[in-house]
Amino acid sequence: MRTYLGSLGCKLNQAEMDALAEALARAGHEIVAGAAEAELCVLNTCAVTAVAAQKSRQALRRLHRENPGARLVATGCYAELAPAEVGDLPGVVLVAGNREKEQLAQLLAEPAPEHPPHRPAVQPHTRALVKVQDGCDNACTYCVIHTARGPQRSRPPDEVVAEVRARREAGYQEVVLTGVHIGAYGRDRQGRRGIDLWELVSRILAETDLPRLRLSSIEPWDLPDGALALWADRRLCPHLHLPLQSGCEATLRRMGRHYTPAGFARLAAAARAAHPDLAVTTDVIVGFPGETAEEFESSLAFVQSVAPARVHVFPFSARPGTPAAAMPGQVPPAVKEERAAAMRQAASACRKAFEAQFLGRRMEVLWETARQTAGGRAWSGLTGNYLRVYAASEEELHNQVTEVQLVAPAEGGLVGRLEP
Repeated sequence: MRTYLGSLGCKLNQAEMDALAEALARAGHEIVAGAAEAELCVLNTCAVTAVAAQKSRQALRRLHRENPGARLVATGCYAELAPAEVGDLPGVVLVAGNREKEQLAQLLAEPAPEHPPHRPAVQPHTRALVKVQDGCDNACTYCVIHTARGPQRSRPPDEVVAEVRARREAGYQEVVLTGVHIGAYGRDRQGRRGIDLWELVSRILAETDLPRLRLSSIEPWDLPDGALALWADRRLCPHLHLPLQSGCEATLRRMGRHYTPAGFARLAAAARAAHPDLAVTTDVIVGFPGETAEEFESSLAFVQSVAPARVHVFPFSARPGTPAAAMPGQVPPAVKEERAAAMRQAASACRKAFEAQFLGRRMEVLWETARQTAGGRAWSGLTGNYLRVYAASEEELHNQVTEVQLVAPAEGGLVGRLEP
């Protein structure tokens, strides 16, 4: 069966679709690049914000318009939270929430052919996303994901290490460990010879020859002092994504977050002191219920003082059933957008200041994609510390790591010069 797999939202969703693609290919499916040529379309949906839920609905409708004859399967967080809505959309024949997602390969499997198709099950990315856990035991007042994903559950460490090794053997240069709350890895397995995230990272570095290992989002309270020593291994990408959410202490308390701005600042400073090239990236919500103009200015000033390498800015989105949705002091949409614009402007200045530190340096880049320009072929890739680099080359650089001289700023990153 010709099958198209799509994903919205987080890296975890993409990791799940990559794994499903491999399982379905082994079962006889032919994984195709577009919905128009498919007999079956599967979409992993997102519901982290109201906009994400809307995009999920739009994507499902678009798949049906592109190929009305294809059977449409919806899974993921939006399918979990609003199954009736999703089931009523045109073309949808199966709604599988997150709790049924792991059985999708069995539900959709076909008899394996005698000679499986010689083609990759997953479209050629340069970074493999490996899921290490699912679920979350936190109860941040704004978040619906702990409801959509359920309680914290860790994969067995041997299984994770084996998948990383398999990804390396398949040619990947970088693996990203992902999940809903990867810093909680192993806590649900205590008493069953469980290990924590940092022991898992140590095992991967010791037991594989993977050139690059990157971590996805780590909650600030999940980064113990001793963990910073792991970055002495240059294969562990010098990049920490630490979600801040707000730089105002009063707002953080209403959010149900377990740290203060001062504690976050100390953590970021310690990480940078231990590894000067390390990029600290973050997320910030603006317009949280009860956020006054003074609280927003406090948050904005804090972000400017900490100066993350990148900041993802989100206007608060009330999710049904969360405590924050019912809180007094809901901020008007126009004010949220105004604050988001101001925060994004500060974030842009922080990013440019971080990038400027590396001008003139030689750094290694993992090349991802190329496009044709009037001047020739232009490649785009990432350094270990998450700098976006662009360079001109007619050579085939996809999935290669090469050294470049960083010579100039560019829109969204830096220009690199490849030595002949």
